[in-house]
Amino acid sequence: MFKKLFVFILFLLLSNSFGQMLNTDSIKVMEAKVSVESWLKLVDDGKYAESWDEASTFLKGKVTKEEWILTISNLKPSFGKTNTREIQSAQYSTELPGAPDGEYVVFQYKTNFKLKNNSIETIVPMIDSDGKWRVSGYFVK
Repeated sequence: MFKKLFVFILFLLLSNSFGQMLNTDSIKVMEAKVSVESWLKLVDDGKYAESWDEASTFLKGKVTKEEWILTISNLKPSFGKTNTREIQSAQYSTELPGAPDGEYVVFQYKTNFKLKNNSIETIVPMIDSDGKWRVSGYFVK
């Protein structure tokens, strides 16, 4: 009887800890999503300099503002206006290849642009040094 009670209590503790972890991760994903959507609006509106200003310190350390503006302003016209964007996945992580340990969410969106349908946008926000979620990576396939 005592063994069954111990197993039951252990199960409750583990499931409660797991539930709290899921809840915490879900909140972080929701916070990161708000930041991503705000940042994507800047890009969609052609405000490339502002999108760099709002990006993470990590991204800014990899590409200068001028390089970012040049790259994105050359890329966007080949896709055209964003028609639809639907989230496909959001994965919280504390480790990503080629990036320092930290807090990240990898978002993938199925995006239909005016000139290119069925694209996949991958946007990776991270918790920056100021404690805010900021985009550290943006990729389109």
